[in-house]
Amino acid sequence: SHRPGTNSAEPYDRYPPTTKKGNNRMMNSFNKRLKLMTTSAALALILAGAPQAYAATPADTLVLAWAIDDIITLDPGEAFEISTAEVTANTYSKLVALDPADTSKVIGDLAESWTISDDGLTYTFKLKSGLKFASGNPITAADVAYSFERAVKLDKSPAFLLTQFGLTGDNVTEKAKATDDTTFVLTVDKAYAPSFVLNVLTSTVASVVDKVLVTEKAKAMTPTAEYKYDTDFGNEFLKTGYAGSGPFKIREWRANEVVVLERNDNFYGEKAKLARVIYRYMKESAGQRLALENGDIDVARNLEPGDFEAVSKKEGIATTSAPKGTLYYFSLNQKNPNLAKPEVIEAFKYLVDYDALGETLIKGIGSIHQTFLPSGQLGALEDKPYKLDVAKAKELLAKAGLADGFTVTMDVRNTQPVTGIAENVQQTLAQAGIKLEIIPGDGKQTLTKFRARQHDIYIGQWGSDYFDPNSNAETFTFNPDNSDEGKNKTLAWRNAWDPTELSAKTAAALLEKDTAKRAAIYEDLQKQVLATGPFVMIFQQTEIAGYSDKVKDYKLGPSFDTNFVYTVSKD
Repeated sequence: SHRPGTNSAEPYDRYPPTTKKGNNRMMNSFNKRLKLMTTSAALALILAGAPQAYAATPADTLVLAWAIDDIITLDPGEAFEISTAEVTANTYSKLVALDPADTSKVIGDLAESWTISDDGLTYTFKLKSGLKFASGNPITAADVAYSFERAVKLDKSPAFLLTQFGLTGDNVTEKAKATDDTTFVLTVDKAYAPSFVLNVLTSTVASVVDKVLVTEKAKAMTPTAEYKYDTDFGNEFLKTGYAGSGPFKIREWRANEVVVLERNDNFYGEKAKLARVIYRYMKESAGQRLALENGDIDVARNLEPGDFEAVSKKEGIATTSAPKGTLYYFSLNQKNPNLAKPEVIEAFKYLVDYDALGETLIKGIGSIHQTFLPSGQLGALEDKPYKLDVAKAKELLAKAGLADGFTVTMDVRNTQPVTGIAENVQQTLAQAGIKLEIIPGDGKQTLTKFRARQHDIYIGQWGSDYFDPNSNAETFTFNPDNSDEGKNKTLAWRNAWDPTELSAKTAAALLEKDTAKRAAIYEDLQKQVLATGPFVMIFQQTEIAGYSDKVKDYKLGPSFDTNFVYTVSKD
């Protein structure tokens, strides 16, 4: 749920390609530089870095336009953003992976097989033979152990996914270790449901990095008084570097401009059909539609309902969609004394025009959803008790001693549909006397502020890190330490909400072996958050894309990290 800055679509606004001036300026610049280029890779980089240049995309390259301003780092031990998860999913391998064809199943990735001890505490993974990183270094169980160690000891945002198994900086080398080159052993602290443990290991933080390469790069970093390679674990290098083994390797990332992936010929599985994939930062729907229709890009990823409908009728363009386990919501920071009043929390839930949003801003790209578990997950509820009721909201505000309303701010990523939703909510809040000041920013800015608990209200999206209800239950209901120094930086923590009783229930659900009983726990948690939690859930995403019919086998997966591009080809 997160993003960075400048809009690569802006040149369309300054010099529309349909004007003679625009075409001449762009094509003259493009032709001059093209003479200097001798490889298709260089051509691809021109297309990526100069959005004003119009030309057919190369036959061996997939060019996608997407709002990638949420990328803060490429280090899988630190990355916790939706766009980055897609990039790492296509460039890093893990022990196990989610089966895209059946999200109830986990399949081997680097692991050939695994066993679980009778007491449910020890997981032993055997690696496939002949594995190599993109660097050419062999993949061994020592690399897996190092990847777990660095993620835990770095203690960045996603570390809690692993530390919830009882792993700490002091014990991780013993609890997550290689017993030989092809055997990795993970020891957890409790007999969790095996499906839960395995699903967690499909998340980005469990990506396996090249220990030899990362250590070499870390040692080579310019030393400073503060910098120590053996505690940095190559984090400084991996923020923009690459040390993986997936079907693609990361060639370059330029914030708010482009991510360039190149085929990894050392990948153990089916080799990518295309030589490279380019993600171009372009956030405006109209700009994406124009670029797609002109053939300047192959795939448009952020189309609004009207533009999606328009391109679906265009010859030479195909469309696709997929329901996602991604939820859009806004949350109320409980550090704000007005927002901490129970009546105010409830009032906000009556000050969203869900019906209007469903018929306009999210038409075709989502469905109204008011609980924290997305449809399709174990225990998910479809309850929708709230609707726009200004009179009810005013009554609640009066009970809170705020009959005259108050002023509050909302941090809003400057992309759709969140901007439109924020503006709509601004209008309905005003009807109850609440003055909402919208603070726009790019994804990186708004997310960084949110993670530091410095917001009043934050509007964003949350995608499940793995296909188990605990992924969402934990972040919305678990907060064992509500201090600013708290280590579990869940959404409950970010909003300074301390649901002590719910935290205990969430932890207990992980040990319940009976599926029906476990589902019942999550149903109860959802009902309580729906009634009292500082989260206003709005809708569940349906991801859409328009693409050139020259593109073959382009599919959107069931989660934000299952949009695989290595199977894509072009005519």
